[in-house]
Amino acid sequence: MFTGAMVALITPFQGGEIDFQTLDELIDFQLENGIDAISPCGTTGESPTLSHAEHKEVIERVVKAVGGNVPVIAGAGSNSTAEAIELSAFAKKVGADATLQVCPYYNKPTQEGFYQHFKVIAEEVDLPMVLYNIPGRCGGNGLTVDTVVRLSEIENIVAIKESTGKLDMASEIAARCDMTIISGDDSLTLPICSVGGKGVISVVANIVPADVKAMTDLILEGDFTSALKWHKKLFALCRDMLGLASNPIPVKAAMSMLNMAPEEVRLPMTPLDEKTKAVLRQTLKDYGLLEG
Repeated sequence: MFTGAMVALITPFQGGEIDFQTLDELIDFQLENGIDAISPCGTTGESPTLSHAEHKEVIERVVKAVGGNVPVIAGAGSNSTAEAIELSAFAKKVGADATLQVCPYYNKPTQEGFYQHFKVIAEEVDLPMVLYNIPGRCGGNGLTVDTVVRLSEIENIVAIKESTGKLDMASEIAARCDMTIISGDDSLTLPICSVGGKGVISVVANIVPADVKAMTDLILEGDFTSALKWHKKLFALCRDMLGLASNPIPVKAAMSMLNMAPEEVRLPMTPLDEKTKAVLRQTLKDYGLLEG
């Protein structure tokens, strides 16, 4: 379930509301291009500014639109354990295949707090769980390898989305337990997979899912030489999606340029400024997505 090219799906907005028609179109686009799994309501899906009702509605809509063709890994994390349990239980009820559980943010738990948080969710909701270790979004606070190893002993905690930006982290997890490692940074997918990772939950796959899948298919076949060619082709695009501004600002700007989805983000996110848009537009041209 947790291998290959998986997309961290945007949540499209139009006039302040969720644009469900575009959401359906984006899911169709992903399925047509062979994506291996779809993950709504994560960082890229702007989960912090979705109401609880909207969050649940997006998960349910995605599960329905996917129609069982690929796994749905629903973002259901929170800095409140009770809220994460509620969202996870809803995800299970509507047919999601797994949940993505971000490390609690702002309240800065200890490592024991992280462990107990994820353990309780796993005990309360019998659904496979993907841990989401992204200290940059959590005040610098994230899981240590020791805590990941402890959590790997819980039956339905099966994978980790590694977004620390530290290759040593992925290497040590791979060396010490059998938890599936998934890249959370597009530009690091190949390096992480070279030390034991099995794929990526990808931002850039919102735009080029077939290309991300071409690379991960080669990786899973063990052909890292051919995969490197895709890595080099994708690199500038991956860099800009996470480097020009906070995700998902750049990817939404790119999708607007490509007539795929509205650019609209919710405050406190703001659209990409015109100077930075020009940089992004050139990257899209260089990749061959826009005409020169």
